[in-house]
Amino acid sequence: MAVHQHSNPKAGLHLPFLRRNRTSSAPESAASVHTETHTGTRTVRAYAFASARVLMGFVFLWAFLDKTFGLGYATPSGKGWIDGGSPTEGFLGSVAVGPMESTFHAWAGAGWADWLFMLGLLGIGLALIAGVALRLTALAGTVMMALMWMAEWPPAQHLSDGTPSMSTNPFADYHLVYAVVLIALAAVSAGDTLGLGRLWAG
Repeated sequence: MAVHQHSNPKAGLHLPFLRRNRTSSAPESAASVHTETHTGTRTVRAYAFASARVLMGFVFLWAFLDKTFGLGYATPSGKGWIDGGSPTEGFLGSVAVGPMESTFHAWAGAGWADWLFMLGLLGIGLALIAGVALRLTALAGTVMMALMWMAEWPPAQHLSDGTPSMSTNPFADYHLVYAVVLIALAAVSAGDTLGLGRLWAG
């Protein structure tokens, strides 16, 4: 007697839509994790640039305050701008090397040079801290840093009188680093985070 085996319909039952849902959930989960990671990375980067912006702003603003009021750091007490001191006379008057040595000596202590220098420090400092006008700030700051770089003239190994210049690098110094940072802050719109950049642009 032949035995007929009846196949179990349940064993062969397939639900493709369930399988598709299970397989599609993996890419969706991976995409979600990738998106969250990317967003987190962008957030960290934004706050890092914002922190650098505020710190750089404080560098310029503090230089203005110290030179104005003679707070006893780079500017001795009683030698501030409000006391009759000149913010440019000491630095530009002591330039001892470089192609613009005589020009800087002529500018040292001039009223227009003092006002231009101090307004530049104040404007750049406030703009960086507030996160506004970063492109103009980068331009003004880069010009200022370039002039100060030329005043110190790192390529020279000796001063005009023959004494060692004590330069530690023939090209790169903190003036160039500051200029690059200013340009980078403007390029990434660093004022949009912890600043008024979006409001300024809008």
